[in-house]
Order: sequence, then C-alpha cells, then structure tokens
Amino acid sequence: MSAAAEPFSGTGPPAGAELPGGDDVALVHDWLTGMRGGEKVLQEIAVLFPAAPIYTLFHFPGSVSADLEAHPVHASYLNRAPGARRHYRRYLPFFPAAIEDFDLGRHRLVISSSHCAAKGVVPAPDALHLCYCHSPMRYAWDQEHAYFPRRRGLVARLRRQALSALRTWDVAAAARVDAFAANSSFVARRIERYYRRDAEVIPPPVDVDFFTPGEAAGAEHGDGGGSDSAYCLTVAAPAPYKRLEVALAACESAGVQLRLVGDGPGRERLQRLAGPRARFLGRVDGDELRALYRGALCLLQPGVEDFGIAPVEALACGTPVVALGRGGVLDVVRDGEHGILYPGVGDGGAEEVARLAAAIDKCRRIEFNELNLRSRAEAFSRSRFVERFRRFVGSHLARSQRPTTPGAPPS
Repeated sequence: MSAAAEPFSGTGPPAGAELPGGDDVALVHDWLTGMRGGEKVLQEIAVLFPAAPIYTLFHFPGSVSADLEAHPVHASYLNRAPGARRHYRRYLPFFPAAIEDFDLGRHRLVISSSHCAAKGVVPAPDALHLCYCHSPMRYAWDQEHAYFPRRRGLVARLRRQALSALRTWDVAAAARVDAFAANSSFVARRIERYYRRDAEVIPPPVDVDFFTPGEAAGAEHGDGGGSDSAYCLTVAAPAPYKRLEVALAACESAGVQLRLVGDGPGRERLQRLAGPRARFLGRVDGDELRALYRGALCLLQPGVEDFGIAPVEALACGTPVVALGRGGVLDVVRDGEHGILYPGVGDGGAEEVARLAAAIDKCRRIEFNELNLRSRAEAFSRSRFVERFRRFVGSHLARSQRPTTPGAPPS
C-alpha cells in the first residue's frame, strides 16, 4: 500500500528524538499575511525548530503570531512590489522566479509549508527537502474553472496560458522535494495525480484544548428546530470553491438561520444573494468563534475542502458537521456518527441545495453524542500533530544520511 493510501502512518525515530537546529534548518512558507490554517501549521512546525529562519514571498509584520514573528523572516523582492499589501495574489506569475531566488545553500534541512509556490525553492544538492503540502495549487489544477468562471476574451486566454506555464513549473518544482506530507488522504491523492508522488498523511493541528463544549451546549444542540434562535454556522473565507451560496440557499429552504464567519473579496457577492435569515459576522476573535460553535445547530461545509480545520473545531465544541461528502472531510466525519455527509458534485446547483437542506433537516432530528464528537476531534490535537511530524522528519533524516568523507562508499 502506498503512503498516500495510509493516513497517520508516521514511523521512524521516537517522538523525542533530537532534530537538527540553528542554521542547519530553513523553513519556507508561501506568505505571512494572516493567521489562517496554513500559518497555524507552520507555527507548530516552527516550535520544533525555534532558531530556524523563515523564507516567504510576502511578510506583513504584525499579521501573524508573535511566535512566528520571533523567527528571522526573509521576504522575497516581491514584498516591495507596488500594491503588494492589498493585492499580493495578483503577482502570481512572478511567484516561481521569486521563490527560486532565495539562497538556501547553507541549510542542510529545508522544510516547506506549501499550498502554492513554497515547495519550489532550490535547496543545496546535499540538503534534505521535506514538504508539508496543504494542497497543490487549486486555481492552477482541478479548480481553475471555479476560480475563473469567465472563459472568453483576451484576458481569459492570457490567463489560461499563464496557468498552463504555472502547471509545468509546479510539476518541475515538486521534483525538488525529497518527501511529501499531506494534510489529508484527499490531498495525498491530488499529489499522486498531479506530481506522481506518494505522500504521508499528517492531519493539521487543531487547538482542541481551547475549543471545548460549553456547559449548556447539549441543550442548544438538542433544539429540534422549533426555536427561532436555532442557527447553522459556516466558518470560511468567501472563496468560490467554498460554495457558500449553497449554504445560503439551503438554510432559506430549511427555514433556519445561517451565520457566516469569514471575510474576503467575495463577501459582497454573497450578501447580494443572501436572504433574510443570513447574518454576515466577518472576522471574529477566538472567544466569539468558540461561542458560535457551541451554540450552533451544526457547522455547514458545502464545498470540497482539502482538509477543513473548522469541522474539527466544531466537533471539539460538541457540534455536529453537515458537509458535502467529498474531500478531506472524509478523514474527519463519519456519516451518522459525527454529522451528516450528503452526496453531490460540488457544482452549487439546485439539486445540491436541496440535498444540503435535507441534510440539515436530518441533522436536526438526530441527537448526537457530544462526548463522541469531542473524542473524534481529539485525534487531531496539536500534540498529535507535533508527534507525527517529528517522526516524519526524523525518519527521512535517518534515510538521507550520506557519507561525509570524500570518496567514501555509500552505506
């Protein structure tokens, strides 16, 4: 069985084995512009290498945690580009050249945290390069049409040519990685499909010590739907592939409120589509998010996610998940046990809306075991992630040991 098919399969040195430190190690991340899921993963990796510098395309000081800011951060030349703070994603065609421009010659262990270009750094010939892949570039591969629905005109043709060149570079960049870790079985399959590489599945860390059930959570979740205060919740940036318009329409159909946490360029479009039962909350702090999870009837996930940290946070708070039965959520939610998985293709059509509305109704009729939900979430704790990732690094370091004496035969 390939590593891509076997999640949580980390083997190797004991979890407490010593790892290299100091200037021997370099961490690479796509950009440091906010604390999202990828940055939370990087933060846990950085704990293992407290002195390692971080190389990144963009760094906006103060936008990430103090723990990450404490590392030496080297931003690419694109960080000084006009309008970079507000429109850094528009520089996508220049990402390959910028990430390859970093000089990593003095580092013997390179760990990239990548959902875009970070894995494309050029390590020294005798360095070990390990990549924690959050996802191959969605907009360049299987979700290009979701991100760029306009397919006609000169701009669309030029964009297609640019994305075609980016795919070619992406495959070449993946060849510079010695070993991949993926955040879910779904992403491992995508790595195998696009890069022809195996990947060990290491789920991302979730702060289950902070996200916990509230004292009155059982009563709130047990509301059969007769109360006007019952609501569903989404926690997601309004990106096209999230399919939040499906959640809006389904909640209107099911006659239940929807509260949406998250902000971004797509919010105005969703607000135009929203009915009277929708409330857009934007960005909220941790305490408010935890309270929202605790009070929600269920968390909705109508899009295909690479993994999805929000479902684990919801389960940790004793809240079931209603999700499209595709993608990384299959590593987290068992249908009927931790929530409801409904069938669909993720196209956002009327049939998908009807299926989500029916799944919400079904969820309202089930009394889920809060302790069972919580127990499932604990499998994705921060400590479990650190243990798995340490073993992953240690095992590949052990395999990569090379003779240090010139001309010595291989061991």
